[in-house]
Amino acid sequence: MKYLFLHQNMPGQFRHLVRRFTAEKGNEVVFVTQKGKPDLPGVRKLDYAPHRKVTKGIHHYLASTEAAVINGQAVARLLIGLRAKGWVPDVVIGHPGWGETLFVKDVYPQVPLISFCEFYYRGSGSDIGFDPEFPANPDAALRARVRSGFHLLALEAADHAYAPTEWQKAQFPAGYQDRIEVIHDGINTHLACPNPKARFGLPDGTEPGAGDEVITYVARNLEPYRGFHVFMRALPELLKRRPDARVIVVGGDEVSYGSKPKGGGTWRETMLEETGIDTARVHFLGRVPYAEYLKILQISSVHVYLSYPFVLSWSMLEAMAAGCMVVASRTAPVEEVIEDGVNGVLVDFHDPGALARRVDEVLDDARGQKRMRRRARETVLARFDLKDCLERQEALIRRAVAGQGVSGG
Repeated sequence: MKYLFLHQNMPGQFRHLVRRFTAEKGNEVVFVTQKGKPDLPGVRKLDYAPHRKVTKGIHHYLASTEAAVINGQAVARLLIGLRAKGWVPDVVIGHPGWGETLFVKDVYPQVPLISFCEFYYRGSGSDIGFDPEFPANPDAALRARVRSGFHLLALEAADHAYAPTEWQKAQFPAGYQDRIEVIHDGINTHLACPNPKARFGLPDGTEPGAGDEVITYVARNLEPYRGFHVFMRALPELLKRRPDARVIVVGGDEVSYGSKPKGGGTWRETMLEETGIDTARVHFLGRVPYAEYLKILQISSVHVYLSYPFVLSWSMLEAMAAGCMVVASRTAPVEEVIEDGVNGVLVDFHDPGALARRVDEVLDDARGQKRMRRRARETVLARFDLKDCLERQEALIRRAVAGQGVSGG
């Protein structure tokens, strides 16, 4: 089989699929991505670069759309070159979020295209306007509608599509939802697993283990979309209630979603200045290697996960797989996975005081913790285990190659 993957940040959500296909004899895997991404064993990586930047002064509703067209055009030209050399894939699997899949069916009209439907922007009911601290201006909803235009074009062109959660699927227009299956990327539960012997060395020379009181928080970047501001505001009260607790915070200082603080600097600096917390007990580690990150989860007494209604983070599911006691926000799609008091605890996203109280209560409830930790891992094993998710993704690909199902090409 010849597989063609498209993602501007290789390998993105396709890491496990790529590994599976490159491990099988006779397969050829080509990955089209933007420049500067790492090589993967057995993968033929083809870089593309936009031929120009977005037009200066273009209507701001259209900036992301023009960027997507420019990216899609660059990918199309690269694929036309491949086609001229006689290379035709058996299937194309791509993330449409930056435009790479827009013109695939114009180059390879007979090749099945599978689209990964991660998120569809809406003016209300999801991230926009969710946080009253950062009210959306009137342009936000209008811009969101236009921004989703090329996502809809990509979905219309796709032969098959899949989304990680039911809520993420439900953000797409109702008339297109029957095209979208719900299949998660998958969590490697052999790596993300409990380890009562785990220890983690902190910068101050201490090495807490699974028996110590450790509160953890993880995000790709420390920002409001992942509730970092709420978490930080809960810490003064929480540290007061738990004099022996230490806090480990993992995440970078860039901005993945939303905007930078109005006063400049980073959200970490902004929230440290606002809260004045004791940094001797709160350890900001930045980004850490995956193996170290897993150790942090394995020693966690309580793991806090907060999010706007938005894309569900792998980290929450990995924390559950590691047997963490997760205290999370009562937001979609978190509620699709965590049932309050059963496999975790849910709190109001906007209430730092409630977060501090619930974490304190959970730390005092050893019996409840044990039960919910066990159920958390069972949830991931039953619904998000990598082996099962890969089998479902491969079944989708086989159906696409066989010409079964709807066709938008």
